[in-house]
Amino acid sequence: MKKVTKVSFALGSLGILMIFGAILLQYKSFKNVEKKDNSREISMKDVESGTEEVIEEPSVVVDDTEITEITEEGTGDQEIEEVQGATVEEVTTPVYDDVTTIPVEPIVYDNMTMRQLAEKLNRSLKSTISGQGYLIASYSLELGIDPYLATAIILHETGCNSGTCSSLVRSCNNVGGQKGGPSCGGGAYKAYPTLEEGIKGYLDNLYRNYISHGLTTAEAIGPKYAASTTWASQVNGYIALVRNK
Repeated sequence: MKKVTKVSFALGSLGILMIFGAILLQYKSFKNVEKKDNSREISMKDVESGTEEVIEEPSVVVDDTEITEITEEGTGDQEIEEVQGATVEEVTTPVYDDVTTIPVEPIVYDNMTMRQLAEKLNRSLKSTISGQGYLIASYSLELGIDPYLATAIILHETGCNSGTCSSLVRSCNNVGGQKGGPSCGGGAYKAYPTLEEGIKGYLDNLYRNYISHGLTTAEAIGPKYAASTTWASQVNGYIALVRNK
């Protein structure tokens, strides 16, 4: 009985000691927390009063530009190394000179462009029909007529190459000696209201009555176009003149 009493007493004493120890540990923990809070409060007061040094975040400088070091989540406290003194290369967009695209004129006849062909014809066109080379060249090619042949017939029929054009050209804009109405001054030859209409009317007649029927040379056209037996040779002479100018 005495032995049981001694064991009970020892266990009771041990329990009291454990409770006392737990209370003591809780008290110390409370004191530590309070101490930390007081220390934080004192530090904030010192900072505000100017007695505590403020530690700024580390920073690095790249070409005199301050960059605050940023630590991304999950990268740890890795520092930026070898930044000071580094050169940041400037990325520039290449500048290209303005390039003006000049369209290339197509070759239309005898290894010439339309402009070059018109200039060649104009060198043989004088007096009233001066400067009409572009109209003759462009409309002839549109219809499928040889521009040299068309110009040569005009020169033969009007005399414009050697000086003043005939009265038929000057009065009635008839450049090809066409007959028909409306009449030019009551005669057999046709009158046109403008020189442009006269040139186009002549080329339309040349295509419709000769070229479209396969008569494409002075020799083939001559017997039907004029009564003169020398007409073809004279037209061929003008063709050579136009080509060589």
